[in-house]
Amino acid sequence: MQALLSFVLASLLLLLSAGAQADVYQNVNQLIGAGQWSQAHTQAQEHLKTRPTDPQMRLLLSRIQDGQGQTAEAMSTLQALTQSFPELPEPHNNLAALLARQNRYAEALVQLQEAVRARPDYGTALENLGDVYIALAIEAYDKAHRAAAPQPRVMRKRQAAEQLLLSSVP
Repeated sequence: MQALLSFVLASLLLLLSAGAQADVYQNVNQLIGAGQWSQAHTQAQEHLKTRPTDPQMRLLLSRIQDGQGQTAEAMSTLQALTQSFPELPEPHNNLAALLARQNRYAEALVQLQEAVRARPDYGTALENLGDVYIALAIEAYDKAHRAAAPQPRVMRKRQAAEQLLLSSVP
């Protein structure tokens, strides 16, 4: 009976602890959604003091850093996550999004390929991969236009690719 009671109490503590964990992520997500970056950052840092390797909170931290305009820090956080947890697609995808925002498409492409390798059915990464390919096509059309005698078809292709890319923006 004592062993059963100990097991039940241990199970209850585990469930309460798991519930508290879920609440931390939910709270940080709500603060992010509300644009309350400073409060979200404080909660994330507090959590990471006791669980410094927590990939979910580190991913949230990168979103907070980006939201606070600390893109380099966000990229550093994501880069560290991709090294610690290469099997997780989200850090690769999010790092690629930040790289693409800086027009660093070749680097973004590598990260997206890693995300898709980690999870071949990851729709967001696949969509972002398509967008990066379009952006790379636009760059190639620009180079082709500058390299040779201007060809109307090159500029038509560039414009079509640009329209396609613009149509994917919400």
